[in-house]
Amino acid sequence: MTTNSDSTITKKDLWKVYFRSLTMESSWNYERMMHMGYTFAMVPIIRKTCKTDKEISDALVRHLEFFNTTPHLSTLPLGISSAMEERRMLDDDFDANSINAVKASLMGPLAGIGDSFFWGTLRIIAAGLGISLASSGNILGPLLFLLVFNVPHYFIRYFCLIGGYRLGADFFKKVEETGMMQKITYGAAILGLMVIGGMTATMVSLKVPFVIGEGEYAVPLQNILNDIMPCLLPMAAFGVMYYLLGKNMRISRILIGIIVVSIISAYFNIFG
Repeated sequence: MTTNSDSTITKKDLWKVYFRSLTMESSWNYERMMHMGYTFAMVPIIRKTCKTDKEISDALVRHLEFFNTTPHLSTLPLGISSAMEERRMLDDDFDANSINAVKASLMGPLAGIGDSFFWGTLRIIAAGLGISLASSGNILGPLLFLLVFNVPHYFIRYFCLIGGYRLGADFFKKVEETGMMQKITYGAAILGLMVIGGMTATMVSLKVPFVIGEGEYAVPLQNILNDIMPCLLPMAAFGVMYYLLGKNMRISRILIGIIVVSIISAYFNIFG
């Protein structure tokens, strides 16, 4: 990667940001989530682009604002923030508040794309391959899982950082001209819904042991439900959870309710 003649940020500085970004979730909290990890990753850039202790303090406070997105794609806003911090140093009229505005605008779209791809797709594929080996007694199963998930992750994290730095403050101008962000966000939303539906059908096991009729004419109620719609009960359970979350019910109460219903249904053999 080459930099402009007036650039102060080098490839070595970006590598420091890259390795620091790996600790993004180590200080995650419920108040501002990934803000400390983001600021920690930006420290090498802040030291390079700030001339006084006051500028360093202002930059640190600026990046301690709320931030949360898929950690694997966090290097894209880090790269853009690095380029904007550099521009702020070179241009006295640059609005430093725009740095946080760009970060805030990127959080949602990147989370939609990253969660769908990394957590909803790549992790499941990697786990499936690893489990298939591990279940047959092959010790390489866990290793395969780590390789399939992390090799693409580390490459994508690096290219997002370099790409974000090169795009810099002109990022939104470029994506708005092409309409790329709207298309990516829409596609990621569709992919995310498909993944959630697939996970509900495969990971939620809910069956009824009752039969209708007697003797050779007895028909399992579960077969009737499957004829109406496969995985009807898991979908209904998911719908109930979604409804309760929509009513702002606390997750802890929902979990306790699931435990209580599971114990009661197991004792009376309501669900097989």
